[in-house]
Amino acid sequence: MHLTAARRTLFVSAALGLALTSAPAVARPAVAQPQSMVPTNTPVKVTVVVDGPDGRLFKGRTRTQGHDVTTATGGTHRCDGTNGGAHPSAVPTPTAALDDAARKRQFTWDGAWYASFDDFSVDTIKGVGGGGAAYWNISVNGTPTPVGGCQFKLNAGDTVAFTWTAF
Repeated sequence: MHLTAARRTLFVSAALGLALTSAPAVARPAVAQPQSMVPTNTPVKVTVVVDGPDGRLFKGRTRTQGHDVTTATGGTHRCDGTNGGAHPSAVPTPTAALDDAARKRQFTWDGAWYASFDDFSVDTIKGVGGGGAAYWNISVNGTPTPVGGCQFKLNAGDTVAFTWTAF
């Protein structure tokens, strides 16, 4: 009699398990999506600062996301963090933020495109260029970016600085 009860319990458990696994899906409470599924190119607000050799050229907040950028010298290329395989999907970037700030506040910037780096170099901002004696350093929150301006991911509230830096 004890053996019969054990068999019955085992059979009912197996049948219930099979029924639950083959039942149609029903609404479930929201579960956080894996990082790879979260949209990453959501527009963010950042502060863009441009410091030239003679002082501040620009400071302002801008809303940005990764996008195609066009310069007179470099042409049109994507600048969305996927450059150089830096990120698997598009993200906001420092050079895209500079481009958005320039369009919004009506100032110019230019840069050459380097296919070998899959990125722009920022050569002039508001008519100020480095020539052979200086370059535009890019930093985010006070730290120089370890990759190009189309490869670094920005977050909401970041401060992006383009600083004229002598060699």
